[in-house]
Amino acid sequence: MAISAKDVQKLREMTGVGMMDCKKALTENDGDFDKAIEWLREKGLAASQKKAGRIAAEGMAYAASINGVGVVVEVNAETDFVAKNEKFVDFVKGVAATVAACAPADLDALMECRYDGTELTVAQQQQEMVLVIGENIQVRRFARFADGVSVPYIHAGGKIGVLVNLEVTGGIDATEVGKDMAMQIAALNPRFLDKGQVTQDVLDEEKKILLAQMANDPKMASKPDQVKEKIVMGKLNKFYSENCLLQQTFVKDSEVTVEQYAAATAKKLGGTITLKDAVRFEKGEGIEKKQENFAEEIAKLAK
Repeated sequence: MAISAKDVQKLREMTGVGMMDCKKALTENDGDFDKAIEWLREKGLAASQKKAGRIAAEGMAYAASINGVGVVVEVNAETDFVAKNEKFVDFVKGVAATVAACAPADLDALMECRYDGTELTVAQQQQEMVLVIGENIQVRRFARFADGVSVPYIHAGGKIGVLVNLEVTGGIDATEVGKDMAMQIAALNPRFLDKGQVTQDVLDEEKKILLAQMANDPKMASKPDQVKEKIVMGKLNKFYSENCLLQQTFVKDSEVTVEQYAAATAKKLGGTITLKDAVRFEKGEGIEKKQENFAEEIAKLAK
């Protein structure tokens, strides 16, 4: 009997199995959904549903400039071996290309976009990858810059992905400056890009801590409040130099800050370079990883 696309989609939604296998299951069982589901289970194909609940904290972060659009994405899998899998890497790159082309507003919108080079949505293509690779795979997050000059940097094969977005004038090539900034962000992970981004509540908290430290120091406790205030302001400058990218010491030249390095390089090239934004994704950050007890696993298998 003829199997409709609607029937295939319905079975796919019921089982989470790829479309081609769903079509085959329905064909083999004359369109009977219950028998088709049983057939898929017998073949071990419907097992991918169970994988969706497993913790995916590995995978890779990936950054790229695609047709002038800057993109950084994180896609997770269960094991670090998958990050080296060619099919998985291609899937991640395809997700990035989809973000560049589709301009989704958020992750839900991205999952409904047509995956680059296919007729499937990103959600459907993700499910296909679960079946092919045999692990839970999740597109976790992305960032996209359509304007300005975006410079990507990938550290340690996808452990960290950084995307720096610059405003450039004078027709100069800012790639090297962007990459240097991205490498510094990857290495030091500053809390802020510029001291102007530090909120008043953060400053107040730092001042509170510094004043408490002085109150507990016998040499400092007796000093006038005016003197303490000046000391606090000096220490806040140190806070900026440790936590704000542009005020940090440039790792390649300890004589200048990142801001001074960018300005001097731009002047030498005959233009200006202004940091507009930057995003740093570290693979698996914030995801609680399952702690495996291999001794217990072996004991269970031995029973």
